[in-house]
Amino acid sequence: MIAWNRRWIAPLVRWSIRRDLRTHLAGVWVRGTPPRGAAVLAPNHASWWDGYVLVELGWSARLPAQVMMTDAQLARFPFLRLVGAVGQRDVRPVRRGLRSGGWAVVFPSGEIRHPAQVGPLQPGAAWLAGKERAALVPVAVRVVLRGAQWPEAFVRVGDPCAGPELEAALEHVLAALEADLRAAPAGLPPAGYRLLMPGRESRHDRVDLASRVLARLAGMRARDS
Repeated sequence: MIAWNRRWIAPLVRWSIRRDLRTHLAGVWVRGTPPRGAAVLAPNHASWWDGYVLVELGWSARLPAQVMMTDAQLARFPFLRLVGAVGQRDVRPVRRGLRSGGWAVVFPSGEIRHPAQVGPLQPGAAWLAGKERAALVPVAVRVVLRGAQWPEAFVRVGDPCAGPELEAALEHVLAALEADLRAAPAGLPPAGYRLLMPGRESRHDRVDLASRVLARLAGMRARDS
C-alpha cells in the first residue's frame, strides 16, 4: 500500500515544485550546455529556490537529478525524497545515480550564503566526482528581482573542472553571470540566455480583470500594449 501511494504521490510532488516555480518566479533562464551524462553539479547557494531551479534543469534535460539537502530540511519535507532529494549522509544512492548516468547536485558551500561569497568550499562535490569519474561542473545560480513584479532565476553552466580548481571555477562563472545581469536591460533577459520555464507575468505586462473593472468605473479604458 505504501509503495502504491508513493508511485502516485511522486508526480504530485513534481507538479507542486513546477507550480511553485511558475507562480512565484517570472521565469527561469539558462546559459551554457548542461552535461548529458553523469555529472556532479556544484552550484553556489544564495537562495531557497536554488534546488528547485536545478532539479527542473535536470527534468528538462530528461536526466535524473539528485539534490543533496541538509538533514534538518529533509526531515521537514521528507516527501522530497520521492523526486530525488537525498540527505547529507546518503552517499551510496548518490553514487548509484551517478553510475546510472544521472546528476548529483551538491552545494559545496553547505549553506545559503551571500551571493558574492563562494568559498571556502567543502570537499564533497569534488570527492564524489572523483570517485565516480563524473564531470564536476560549476554552476552559477541567481534569483533576482529586476524590472518585473516577480523575481527571475538565472543559471549559467560552466565548463567541467578538476576538484582543486572548483572554487576558482565557481567564482569565475558566478562573476560572468553577474556581469551578464548588469549588462542587460531590466526588462529583457541577458544575451545568450534561453527560457527554460516561463513564469508569472507582471501586472505591467497584462491588464487583469481588476484593472479593467477599475478603469471602467472611472470611465476609462484599459488597453494591453
